[in-house]
Amino acid sequence: MIAAQLLAYYFTELKDDQLKKIDKYLYSMRFSDETLKDIMNRFRREMENGLGHDTNPTATVKMLPTFVRSIPDGSEKGDFIALDLGGSNFRILRVKVTHDKKQPVQMESQVYETPDDITHGSGTQLFAHVADCLGDFMEKQKIKDKKLPVGFTFSFPCAQTKLDEDYEADIMAVVNDTVGTMMTCGFDDQRCEVGIIIGTGTNACYMEELRHIDLVEGDEGRMCINTEWGAFGDDGSLEDIRTEFDREIDRGSLNPGKQLFEKMASGMYMGELVRLILVKMAKEGLLFEGRITPELLTKGKIETKHVSAIEKTKEGLKKCMEILTRLGVEPSDEDCLAVQHVCTIVSFRSANLISATLGGILSRLKENKGVVRLRTTVGIDGSLYKMHPQYARRLHKTVRRLVPDSDVRFLLSESGSAKGAAMVTAVAYRLTEQARQIQETLAEFRLSKSQLLEVKKRMRMEIERGLKKDSHKEAAVKMLPTFVRSTPDGSENGDFLALDLGGTNFRVLLVKIRSGKRRSVEMHNKIYAIPIEVMQGTGDELFDHIVHCISDFLDYMGMKSARLPLGFTFSFPCHQTSLDAGILVTWTKGFKATDCEGEDVVELLREAIKRKEEFELDVVAIVNDTVGTMMTCAYEEPSCEVGLIAGTGSNACYMEEMRNIEIVEGNEGRMCVNMEWGAFGDNGCLDDIRTQYDQAVDENSLNEGKQRYEKMCSGMYLGEIVRQILIDLTKRGFLFRGQISETLKTRGIFETKFLSQIESDRLALLQVRAILQQLGLDSTCDDSIIVKEVCGTVSRRAAQICGAGMAAVVDKIRENRGLDHLDITVGVDGTLYKLHPHFSRIFHQTVKELAPKCDVNFLLSEDGSGKGAALITAVGCRQREMEAQQH
Repeated sequence: MIAAQLLAYYFTELKDDQLKKIDKYLYSMRFSDETLKDIMNRFRREMENGLGHDTNPTATVKMLPTFVRSIPDGSEKGDFIALDLGGSNFRILRVKVTHDKKQPVQMESQVYETPDDITHGSGTQLFAHVADCLGDFMEKQKIKDKKLPVGFTFSFPCAQTKLDEDYEADIMAVVNDTVGTMMTCGFDDQRCEVGIIIGTGTNACYMEELRHIDLVEGDEGRMCINTEWGAFGDDGSLEDIRTEFDREIDRGSLNPGKQLFEKMASGMYMGELVRLILVKMAKEGLLFEGRITPELLTKGKIETKHVSAIEKTKEGLKKCMEILTRLGVEPSDEDCLAVQHVCTIVSFRSANLISATLGGILSRLKENKGVVRLRTTVGIDGSLYKMHPQYARRLHKTVRRLVPDSDVRFLLSESGSAKGAAMVTAVAYRLTEQARQIQETLAEFRLSKSQLLEVKKRMRMEIERGLKKDSHKEAAVKMLPTFVRSTPDGSENGDFLALDLGGTNFRVLLVKIRSGKRRSVEMHNKIYAIPIEVMQGTGDELFDHIVHCISDFLDYMGMKSARLPLGFTFSFPCHQTSLDAGILVTWTKGFKATDCEGEDVVELLREAIKRKEEFELDVVAIVNDTVGTMMTCAYEEPSCEVGLIAGTGSNACYMEEMRNIEIVEGNEGRMCVNMEWGAFGDNGCLDDIRTQYDQAVDENSLNEGKQRYEKMCSGMYLGEIVRQILIDLTKRGFLFRGQISETLKTRGIFETKFLSQIESDRLALLQVRAILQQLGLDSTCDDSIIVKEVCGTVSRRAAQICGAGMAAVVDKIRENRGLDHLDITVGVDGTLYKLHPHFSRIFHQTVKELAPKCDVNFLLSEDGSGKGAALITAVGCRQREMEAQQH
């Protein structure tokens, strides 16, 4: 018993001693975490070089774009053919992708041999052979008449320029085997965004942000990059960790100086590395008592499968004895232990090196996403990873140590390359089909120049109808006279009160206008809310509330005793009979107060002031905010004779010749006309450019059938149009994985400010995703691209049709004055115009294109409804004095 224990003790001592010697001998093959982190950082730098336009030509890690822009999202279905070419024979598969939960992917395949003369012959011969085999396969499958999409796995470095170069039109995709692996795993786990092969060769691919890929145009979305990492170190950057054995392997290879990382880490060279180490150790008398046999000196006698067998825990030593005996070196038990340890060190180094490069990819993904913790899946294939004992466990552990702030799931790919080719094909097919249908949907919003000229022509016709006495009543564009007969001339002077009612808030302002050399406008104001119950209550309640607010303001300013002239900005369609009398045609913007429509709102205000019995006011003018906008700008720039609001609502006004305004007496001079152009199209004249989405927005609105032009181009409705399109695209399975969230069902969720944010050029897709997440929409990268395009298309049309309307107005003024060329300024206000990143530019461009004989300058208005109302009141007071003097 004691003897046996002593023997065991002696053996353990011997074993430890032996292993320590080998550790020392192969010290340069064992890496600390510091070294691995250093290798990881070097690889990161190489990746960046490969992605950069100027650095790519000299980069060793080529970072090839694959033009695979999306991983499977689970909605793929169809019948596909996959070709897998990458060795002495190739496989053809028929892959059916269905939505059957039990068996979503069904495959039938056949292997075809490739004769040597063809393998080593010309490319033409090779592809002719492939085509023959494909024909044979399709005949057997009885699918000759079907034009099925084909995916092609090609396991050699390819510089791709598109997915389907050089083949028949229905070849959808040429796929690298690494990408195939990622896609296969991606079908089972949608988080999968990295693919690695650790087998005879080694390589990796991952989803990179397009904005970082200089070699491909566009910066929206992601694309899979085939790193071709086997060439890492070909520029000498790994010299400090390469050993004499690595150099010897390289010298004896078919491609010296190339694929140096692959030669250190892949299965193809592992057996040979072990053999070279054993030869050297035997020569130095450290193994086999110095015996060296011709077999041991023969290249290829130790294969990677032998290394795997030797490392197995239970039968490894026995296998080692068998393998070494075949080599004739007469091994002892200690020799077998030592050789097992050498194998472990070599395979462990491979796992470590691949952990470092994979760590580089994972840390880059984490950075790209801007997350604190990365959650991702890595799809893996390859004989070394699958067959080698301990390899996978070592790789997983090291990766978790090198990239601690990540949760990485490793997913083994099944029949990776071929099924992957079918997956890439399925995804390419889905994306192509999807893109085609999305473009078809958005095409209705993309108006040609001739369509826009038609909109301009119709607006002009509607303007004429609104101005003529006999057609004014039926006209959609009402062309309401405002009795504002001139713009400010600079002589305006005095203190004026202004009221501004046009939405859920209401303002009272005191405006002090001073004329002369030191012209100035000083303003004080206070904002009051209008509760919804007042907006939708009785007329008396609404006007009593307004007067109550005026009273509070006069107290606040200490001006209760003065009888101030007042201008009332009332931003609703009004039929004015004089400067200080306006009959409300119809409420808009959610107002519904009873007993107001058809009444003079100035009278309603005067009566409410009387009821209050606290102060007196001289109501001089009722003002539309569009006119106020024009007046404010005209005070600064005398050539301003047009006003435009492009905000929550949309409207325009301009100075028309009195002779053309048939519903007002007198032919001399000009008068500002409030167009109320939001109602353009209410008679059906825009139906040919209205889409199903415009109709849905109209049907869900408070005033169905009214303000149709405004519903196509104003801020209040653009978000709704976008929401309707997104719902439709989601129903059709193109967005949000086909799931319509509660948020998306909510009216008004898509405020125009979100459109402005989403369309901002400075926003990366990550930020677009963040905005969508705020809205409770869990979007992928692809979703974000689609949403951004939808927003852009809807707002572009809005700016264009608004521009077409404005082109009609300025051309009318030019013709009124009999000019070949008109220089004019338009005063503009409104959040859409001011805040949207592209609206104003597209609007200006459209006006220029559609009214080439007009040189239009646009001036931003400052507070048209407040300052403008005061200026109209001041001009009105001046007008009254002049009339009094004439009498």
